[in-house]
Amino acid sequence: MNEIVQYEIDLQIEMCIKIEVFDMKIKKICLTAMIVSMGILLCACGNQQSDAEEKIRIGVTYYNHDTFLDQLIACFKEKLCELEGSTSEIIVTIRDASGSQRTQDDQVMELINAGCNVLCVNLVDRADPSEIIDLARENDVPIIFFNREPVAEDMKQWDRLYYVGAYAEQSGVMQGELAAAAIWSNDQIDRNKDGKIQYVILEGEPGHQDTIIRTGSAVDTLKKNGIELEKLSGGIANWNRAQAQNRIMQMISQYPNKIELVLANNDDMALGAIDAYKKLNYTESALPIFFGIDGTDAGLKAVADSKLYATVYNDKEGQAAAMAELAVALVVKDGMDEIEFDEDRSIYLPYDKVTADNVEKFLVE
Repeated sequence: MNEIVQYEIDLQIEMCIKIEVFDMKIKKICLTAMIVSMGILLCACGNQQSDAEEKIRIGVTYYNHDTFLDQLIACFKEKLCELEGSTSEIIVTIRDASGSQRTQDDQVMELINAGCNVLCVNLVDRADPSEIIDLARENDVPIIFFNREPVAEDMKQWDRLYYVGAYAEQSGVMQGELAAAAIWSNDQIDRNKDGKIQYVILEGEPGHQDTIIRTGSAVDTLKKNGIELEKLSGGIANWNRAQAQNRIMQMISQYPNKIELVLANNDDMALGAIDAYKKLNYTESALPIFFGIDGTDAGLKAVADSKLYATVYNDKEGQAAAMAELAVALVVKDGMDEIEFDEDRSIYLPYDKVTADNVEKFLVE
């Protein structure tokens, strides 16, 4: 007959541990192990999960620092804190790939080896995810790609690949619509009265889908809305405010007092353009109008202060919530049927137009 012997050990908190023993020899071994470890708690309580299985370990790797991503990840962590109260303990490890795909591949291996059971990946190179996918598939760790969408063929490599983001074309169309509305409502924007709007454009990274799509759709939308355009210049500023300032300084020197419209692929670059004109002491009446995308905190404040004419809000809170809920559901294997996918395993959050008329709504959020 098996005997059940109950031992009580006071580890500064009261805890009762039941140990099943089959003979006195095993009983002594178990007791000795407990005393020596002083903190290793063993529990014979049926089918209770191990500590490793109970914890949700999320590994995050992103391409590089930028303002929108930093704010998105901050929202992601906040949402996970909310979810932790109703589910298992959640541990998040975050890595910055510093613009290197090789570094990001290594980070994915590191995160998997550290026990992460779901990955959130903002790709350095959206066209080169194969090594990351292979590593995840070999270790059966699902991936949520975010903000930078892999090409469609790569998403088909495995059925545990997901994407959370927004439609880049929608942001460009909205930016074009905002600019067209401003031009039609204010004939002072066409300062030289030639019937055309002389513009420059600040683009993100070369080859990035948001750079290509935002740029093309914004310009096409302006033309569809009856705005005659003349492009003076354009330049890559890699989503960066300081680089954008330098680019615009060069454009101003090349086209002094000729630029009437500045389109930027994100708020940071639009703000960099504003910085350039401020540094050169341009009067307000001599300024072009500026448009951004993303609705970062700084971008929204610039709209509220009438420095940035308008921006397009990229729903970081919605994306963060979708990522967090999906990550938890993938690990606990519960709640997946409640998640609404727009296409296969992708979730897209809509953009919103932000002007001086409604910016307070977004600042409050």
